[in-house]
Amino acid sequence: MRPVLLPIKLTRQVAGATVEYILAGSGAPAVVLVNGAGGPVEGWFKVFARLASSRCTVAWNRPGIDQSSKPAVPQTALEVVESLRELLDALAVPPPYVLVGHSLGGLVVNLFARLYPEEVAAVVMLEATAPEDVRVLPRFENGVQRWLKRVTRRLLPPHPFDETEQLDASLAELDAAPPFPVIPLLVVTGARPALPWATPRALLDARARHQQAVVRLSPLGRQVMALKSGHFPQFSEPELVCAKIEDAVREGMARLRHI
Repeated sequence: MRPVLLPIKLTRQVAGATVEYILAGSGAPAVVLVNGAGGPVEGWFKVFARLASSRCTVAWNRPGIDQSSKPAVPQTALEVVESLRELLDALAVPPPYVLVGHSLGGLVVNLFARLYPEEVAAVVMLEATAPEDVRVLPRFENGVQRWLKRVTRRLLPPHPFDETEQLDASLAELDAAPPFPVIPLLVVTGARPALPWATPRALLDARARHQQAVVRLSPLGRQVMALKSGHFPQFSEPELVCAKIEDAVREGMARLRHI
């Protein structure tokens, strides 16, 4: 698949804040691409055009990214979910949605589906953060990894309202939410983690277990291994990612027709 330029980025005032977004295509269900923490819409450049060729597709820059306003309140998962729903309403993009969450965006789509199951046709977790990743994986980090984290925070201190600073609150919101709905759920997991030789085996094993736990959120869940990818399958295997999103679209619509 050859990369295609993204649509021109636009901005919209939503609830008193500037939100930068891209929107293209038509047809339901709309595909909503949810970036990882700090990720811009440009992260979807290898898949956006193909997805938008067959249906409405939208992505947006969360607060503090590029032209979107800086965060005015703590960016918990619930705050991101509600802000996203306000944006989709302002853009006249109606549900149902196929939600695609990359990395920390996985917590957002997880909560969205639990709170508003009637608005969600299917979910794709793309190398997505599992709740237990946040709780457990730091225990297995080695000294070098912990040192790199400290140095990064010192050199690039996060905004106090950044979503990476609200993880405990976001996990509490997920814990308090209803169960994940019975909807199609595809979990795309990269099979080639970065620097596996420098990462403790226990950490890799724990993350593999957590990905399986995400699959079990729905009885309709299944896992797809991206065999050539690490944390960004949308870069290394865009054809696979598009195909799995289209699978989720078909499965989601088939289920809705039979309800």
